[in-house]
Amino acid sequence: MKTVRCGIIGCGLMGREFASAAARWCHLTDLDVRPELVACCDPNEAALGWFQASFPAIKRYADYRQLLSEPEVQAVYCAVPHHLHQQIYCDILQAGKHLLGEKPFGIDQAANDAILACAARHKDVFVRCSSEFPFFPAVQRIGTMIEKDAFGTILEVSAGFLHSSDLNPTKPINWKRMVRFNGEYGCMGDLGMHVCHVPFRAGWTPRNVRAVLSNIVPERPDGKGGMAPCETWDNATLLCEATGADKKPFPLTLKMQRIAPGEMNTWYLEIKGTKACARFSTKNPKRLELLEYAGGEQAWRQIDVGYEPAFKAITGGIFEFGFPDAIQQMWAAFLDEMHHGRARNRFASCVRPEETALSHRLFSAALESQRRQSTVAL
Repeated sequence: MKTVRCGIIGCGLMGREFASAAARWCHLTDLDVRPELVACCDPNEAALGWFQASFPAIKRYADYRQLLSEPEVQAVYCAVPHHLHQQIYCDILQAGKHLLGEKPFGIDQAANDAILACAARHKDVFVRCSSEFPFFPAVQRIGTMIEKDAFGTILEVSAGFLHSSDLNPTKPINWKRMVRFNGEYGCMGDLGMHVCHVPFRAGWTPRNVRAVLSNIVPERPDGKGGMAPCETWDNATLLCEATGADKKPFPLTLKMQRIAPGEMNTWYLEIKGTKACARFSTKNPKRLELLEYAGGEQAWRQIDVGYEPAFKAITGGIFEFGFPDAIQQMWAAFLDEMHHGRARNRFASCVRPEETALSHRLFSAALESQRRQSTVAL
């Protein structure tokens, strides 16, 4: 079995998720490649504490350049605030390390352009962006339907990522509410690539956008007894005219909300076509709803999708799939495609650099749409 020695830059929530996924790689049964975590980096010593306790043998650094100088590190997962993406991602690529980076792959379009230009100069380095929700089994089934053209002519597509983490106005401010760290995109930069992953992979390309962006809580406690301005967008609704392979336009609605009452962390997708319709939400991770039309009566049916991941695992098919499974499946997709030079299938692969570029064009146009209060072409 091929071993890929990996490093982590950014030892927060998602860094720990990857480390956990790597530690239980034996869970997967049909791969000929595996990760080995050999180094991690974070300037915050407290963030390194969990890694020290859980993986005492790995090397730990405060400066990411030290990690990149390690010849044994072959691939890097980088999960740092958006304003650091351009510098660190490019340094990773220039060091010859394969990269799985976090969205939005640059704080703005100029940063994304610079990262992609750097990737183009280092074609021997494999580069992908993180997005785990399409690896839920129900969404993999939807992907198979898209590949088989089971939906017919697309009538409408809706996708979204909703949570209520900022609903409490007394929650102290964090970097995601500051333009200099998060960027002007606000919630679009933080949540948007998750929402765009399946539509973009399906080939449904936005031609224009009318955006409604909301800054609902204008200030928050600064943690020092005062208040600080919240500069970024809490919620975004984007209504796009999109086209697919048949060039027929249809409405594509994308929602990204940090203030969505009642939502813990909900990703959803709904597709309506002339032959079939499908909808899925992580609120019920095993339920897939389908409407297949061949003339006559129409009826939605519900299917309980068991543990049917793209990459087989030891878990029995009757059990439920969850977020840690999606993280591991995403990493399996990254390493499998890197090792074999091709994705196992169209929807069992990570976000490509060119898809991040399309997301930046969309989010930049959405900002312009909000400023103009009008529809903007991409």
